[in-house]
Amino acid sequence: MKGAPELRASILAWYDARARAFPFRASRDPWAILVSEAMAQQTQISRVVEKWGPFMAAFPTVEALAVATPADVLRAWQGLGYNRRALNLWRAARTIVEEHGGRVPEEVADLARLPGVGPYTARAVAAIAFGRPVGAVDTNVRRVIGRIAGGAEGLTEAALQVAADAMVPADRPADWTHAVMDVGATLCRPRRPDCGACPARAWCRYAAAPPTLVPTVARTRPEVRFETTSRWLRGRILEQLRAAADGIWTTIPGPLGTHDADAVGDALAALARDGLVELDALDPQVARLPLA
Repeated sequence: MKGAPELRASILAWYDARARAFPFRASRDPWAILVSEAMAQQTQISRVVEKWGPFMAAFPTVEALAVATPADVLRAWQGLGYNRRALNLWRAARTIVEEHGGRVPEEVADLARLPGVGPYTARAVAAIAFGRPVGAVDTNVRRVIGRIAGGAEGLTEAALQVAADAMVPADRPADWTHAVMDVGATLCRPRRPDCGACPARAWCRYAAAPPTLVPTVARTRPEVRFETTSRWLRGRILEQLRAAADGIWTTIPGPLGTHDADAVGDALAALARDGLVELDALDPQVARLPLA
């Protein structure tokens, strides 16, 4: 795109001065980077900062996670939520050991075939860990690149990926990946973007012609308390099972909170289908964390 070298230089200069400092950004270990990216999916970065260090201490290598039990992994993952990601990371470690000799693969296509690794994570690991000039497009990057190149209308997914790839500087793909994420997280917000402070302003079609804001009538929605959701219930069940020793069967009776016995049974069955718990063959309300 027009002015791309100057745009890259401006964003990277801003990043060099204002980069968010996270412990995993100091690592160039592909395994550590893959773990951080898996943790960051659908999770606040503050939680990732808190949990990444202890998790890496428990499983410092691909092999260490690959030989662990799912129960070990689920306990170490506590506090991050979306527990299927923990099992996917465990499965990815086993795949890396079995198919890649214990080395995190470098190619985007090979990374994307790992369990739980989608297009964004594959490209992020390739760029950050291996210096591949590929654009990793998450929610923040989609907004930044879409606004720069597409203005208020944005870009199609295909055009966005092309633009994201074209912008990556060959000599600093890792820094660029972090820089665009930081711009999106701190300046190019979904609402009320701080265009005046943005290093991309001179090249941004959105900043040049921002949309006209039409006043909207606020709509009130019934508040859904987290304690009434199935996600809350699943989390409480896993908390009880994490507290039990490996191999110990635990009865999970209802009610739990506002959820009756039938809801607890449904949640246990759903957790079993996801591979997060094992159910006793004779009593489906007796469960344990999986050991294999």
